[in-house]
Amino acid sequence: MKRQSNLQRLLGYAGAHKYLTYASWILSAVSALIALVPYWYIWRIIREVLAVAPDFGQAQGLVHNGWMAVLFAVAAVLVYIAGLMCSHMGAFRIATNLRLAMLEHIIRLPLGAAEAFGSGKLRKIVNESSAATETYLAHQLPDRAGAIATPCGLLALLLVFDWRLGLLSLVPVLLGFLIMMAMTGPRMQQKMKEYQDALDDMSNEAVEYVRGIPVVKTFGQTIFSFKKFKGSIDRYQKWVIAYTKELRTPMMCYTAAVNGVFVFLIAGALLFTRDGVTAQFLLNLMFYIIITPIISVTLTRIMFQSENAMIVDDALQRIDSILNLRPLPEAQRPQHPRDASVELSHVRFSYDGQKDALRDISLAIPAGQTVAFVGPSGGGKTTLANVISRFFDPQGGAVRIGGVDVRDISKEELMNTVSFVFQNSRLLKDSILENVRLGRPEATREEVLAALENAQCADILEKLPNGVDTVIGTKGVYLSGGEQQRIAIARVMLKNAPILILDEATAFADPDNETKVQSAFSRLSQGKTVIMIAHRLSTVANVDRIYVIQNGAIAESDSSRELMERDGLFRRMWENYQTSVQWKVAKEA
Repeated sequence: MKRQSNLQRLLGYAGAHKYLTYASWILSAVSALIALVPYWYIWRIIREVLAVAPDFGQAQGLVHNGWMAVLFAVAAVLVYIAGLMCSHMGAFRIATNLRLAMLEHIIRLPLGAAEAFGSGKLRKIVNESSAATETYLAHQLPDRAGAIATPCGLLALLLVFDWRLGLLSLVPVLLGFLIMMAMTGPRMQQKMKEYQDALDDMSNEAVEYVRGIPVVKTFGQTIFSFKKFKGSIDRYQKWVIAYTKELRTPMMCYTAAVNGVFVFLIAGALLFTRDGVTAQFLLNLMFYIIITPIISVTLTRIMFQSENAMIVDDALQRIDSILNLRPLPEAQRPQHPRDASVELSHVRFSYDGQKDALRDISLAIPAGQTVAFVGPSGGGKTTLANVISRFFDPQGGAVRIGGVDVRDISKEELMNTVSFVFQNSRLLKDSILENVRLGRPEATREEVLAALENAQCADILEKLPNGVDTVIGTKGVYLSGGEQQRIAIARVMLKNAPILILDEATAFADPDNETKVQSAFSRLSQGKTVIMIAHRLSTVANVDRIYVIQNGAIAESDSSRELMERDGLFRRMWENYQTSVQWKVAKEA
């Protein structure tokens, strides 16, 4: 199958607006040709002036020719503006449809895939890569049509008056093209990719840096605490400086070549006038001196269009990096879970296909039971929860909810069956009402307020200027980590899913907020299957069963009392935890 060109792919997103894009090319080319007509009238003015000199009063056509030059110049501008209007309408529609296509695809992706990609990188591709195509379609393509039409018309003008001077004028064009090809070849394409990679890297690290600012302030660290972010800036600086130095010499040669047409014209004029200067030759020479600056302008436009074409090619490759991510397969014949039980059978999962993050995990959680996943950091607790929520599909084994493989449950029903409270819940820049209503979009205002009340959010609403209608993130309205967590719990309460997964949900809460969050959890957990991921072992003392996860496997499992009676990993973790909570800062005497 023949691969579509970048332009064909972009026009595929234009719909009926692609005809406006075609019209913009025609209008731009017509504008470029009309823009050359004034030069012909200027040549007529110069010819008449030379013909009547020194008695300039005999010149009868100066005013007419001058006004005709102005008329065609204005007409060229108006036609070009009409072309830009057409191109912008088409470009805006294409960029909009591209963004919609990416966002719709991202929504269908498993959450784990989107998180692995990086939110900063995703944002940059969705916003900036689509914007690059918009600039290309709205400006560069119409200009390319004009840049193609201009040399055609210019070639006729250069050769019709004095073919010798015309050919001399084309020498710098040839030199400029050779230098341009050296600068904009396959190696330049690779350099453009490296440039965009460096920008993506900085964008991703910048997002992570901003999110970590509270930690920096808490521990009094500087920017150098974020070595990855600083490293990405240093790498970008090093690359840009090296690339600029590399292109310095060819760019100087290119600039000298395309602006050096006068050198060739003067040298040719001296050669061609060895036997004397005629009025006709002088007329033609003056005309070429006036018109040849168009050559350097046209070449420069072509060069930047070549660069922009590479930017668009790179942008489409980055867009494809999102669109090529495969959504999890949908169930052809969806089945319905019979209850809220969770069962894993010999589950194996790997992020990179080499080292297993989960190894032969088998467990069963009856409906309505509360269990906890504990264990050393990096042991696989969150990965296990992600597999249960189907943020990823395991490479081996099966995950069942209510006796049904999660792969046989429709995406909508699975999302309505499982709720997830993250360690660091994020709220949208919208009202608290709409943030909570995300849990169940059809919910009434009264149902949202009831969920907020049950989530212990009354004190939050009381201090906000517009209560539940207050927009977060505007006019200095921001919430603490614990307050955001309670709003997120209200959202989950409104959703009222039968299975609840809590991933270190009180990690960033202060003592006061933690008490309220725990109270909200107590209400939220009633009658539900609850899976808790916790480092604070005091929060899991009363759960029905504890699974100790180490190195991607279940090291031991039982009630907290039974585990404390054994000399195992949980007991050692509990003893270490009790020691840590008794630590105090000694005051110097």
